Amino acid sequence: MASSTVIPVSEYLNTSYRPDRDYLDGELKERNMGEQPHARLQMILGRIFDVKRREWGIRVLAEQRIQTSAEHYRIADVCVLRSSDPKDPIVRFAPLLCVEILSKDDSVGELQERVSGSSTSGRLNPGNGLAMWRVGGDLCNPPMGFCALLEQRSR
Repeated sequence: MASSTVIPVSEYLNTSYRPDRDYLDGELKERNMGEQPHARLQMILGRIFDVKRREWGIRVLAEQRIQTSAEHYRIADVCVLRSSDPKDPIVRFAPLLCVEILSKDDSVGELQERVSGSSTSGRLNPGNGLAMWRVGGDLCNPPMGFCALLEQRSR
């Protein structure tokens, strides 16, 4: 992942970034994305969930800000919520599913930090129902292969 800048959380929450950035303890963290394989897989996964949204009682969101603790905000590539969950601009509870898609410049270590940090800090505790998928070619040898780490827990 690329560069970082230190700012107060209030500035982060009142600023629009293109593309949006993660916020961890005052640091803005750029995310690797924007290339066709990442965008295509994000669209495919989002569409799969969107087609089933009524049947499964869910909402699917792309590039959603999720507050994982007081000073941590992550941007999920794909986020799946219950249709009955609040519709606030920022998700402040454990989604049913967060999908992170590996870009070619992502390392498995960086992805593991995202997954571990999201699943162990505050609101996104696995005991709260978090499911996390890791998707991408770096984890499975074929380029843009599909790999999943799924924790299914009840709330």
